[in-house]
This record gives sequence, C-alpha cells and structure tokens, in this order.
Amino acid sequence: MMADEANGATGAETEFVAADAAPGAAPDGARGRGRGRPGGGGNDRDRGGRGRGGNDRDRRGGRGGDDDGGEELIEKLVHINRVSKTVKGGKRFGFAALVVVGDGKGRVGFGHGKAREVPEAITKATAAAKKKMIRVPLKDGRTLHHDGKGRFGAGKVNVRSAPAGTGIIAGGPMRAVFESLGVADVVTKSVGTSNPYNMIRATFDALGEQTSPKSVAQRRGKKVADLLGRGGANVAEAEAAADAITE
Repeated sequence: MMADEANGATGAETEFVAADAAPGAAPDGARGRGRGRPGGGGNDRDRGGRGRGGNDRDRRGGRGGDDDGGEELIEKLVHINRVSKTVKGGKRFGFAALVVVGDGKGRVGFGHGKAREVPEAITKATAAAKKKMIRVPLKDGRTLHHDGKGRFGAGKVNVRSAPAGTGIIAGGPMRAVFESLGVADVVTKSVGTSNPYNMIRATFDALGEQTSPKSVAQRRGKKVADLLGRGGANVAEAEAAADAITE
C-alpha cells in the first residue's frame, strides 16, 4: 500500500510538471517562429502585416471613391508651391498643389492639396476639386450670358462675354478655369493681385453670379421672349432668340 501511494504521488507530480511546462512551450515556439528574438517576433510580424494591408486597402478605396462613373474631366495643374521646414538633421520639404477640374460643358471646380510628395498633393487637390464643382450657364455653349465682376481679398476680376472668334483673352489661372469650363470666347481682366489662389477664388465669385434668361424668366414668372423683346426688339426675333437659348 505504501508503494502504491508513493507511485500515485509520483504520477501526480509528473502531471503537475507537464502542466507547468505547457505554458512555457508556447513562448519557446513563438521565439522559434520569430527567429529567436525575445518577446515573440511572430506577433510583431502579424501586427505589421495587418497594418500594411489595412493601409493599402484604404488607399485603394480612396482612389475608387473618386471615380466619376466614366465621365471624362479636364484636369489642369495651375500652381505648385514648395515649402521647407528646418528640422534637426536637415530640411523637410512639403508641396501644395492647386488644380482646376471641369467637364468642358459648363461644370468647373477647383481644389488644393498638401503632401510630402508632388503626385500625392496633386491627387488630393484633384479629389477636392471634383467635390466642389459648380454649374455655370453658357450662351450657345461658348461664352457667358453677361458681364460680371468677382472679388476675393485683394483680387478683383472682370469677365465679359465676347462674340464668336474672340477666343479666351485671359492669362494664368483664369485661362485654366475657362478652358476647363468649356468657354471658347471671353474677355477677362485681373486687377490687384497675381496670387493664383485669390485669382481663382475671385473668378469663381464672378462665375457664381452668372444667370441665364431662362432662370430669370422662371424667377419672375414670365416668358423668355418677353425679356428678350424689351428695348424695341421685334417679337418674332425675340421668340427666335428665346428658342435658340439652350441653357
């Protein structure tokens, strides 16, 4: 009996030792998978893999979200500004891009983006421009319906409609806006500043005030021919001109 009890005690101690050794086996295996680094390199590799995969998916999803359903847009890079920050060990450069986007059929928008690299800054600016596109009524699909003025800060611009064959009389950032908008004949003048950001915003301020005879007639409860017939114009000519207005 004494021998049996001794053997039972020895078996129990053997079971306890095996149970205590089991938790210790996992770190040894983890260190083996982690190439002998303490703390379990396998877990670090798993965390790094998950982090990289998530970022790649987020970037791909961001690019897919900017898709316009197959619509072709005119993208024009207006200005790139480079800034530098002096840090310990050298300089850190950043870039800011100003982009104008339009469909050439009366819709246009602008946006700006900042990043450490130029392509990424342009991508951000393009995405911002697509979200802020506005519609501008055009006369005969080639020029503005009437003259206008826009202002932003110290920038002031004047825009005027022009007959066919005039072309785009504009410079710098304003030319990019009208080319993306689809305007073929316009005369513009910028006064007060040459800052491209202020010029773009002033131009959009002027475009935002553009109205068409059709919208004015609807707002006043009249016919387009009644508005165009004022000033001694023939009624038949006014009706013909009203029918020719598409916007």
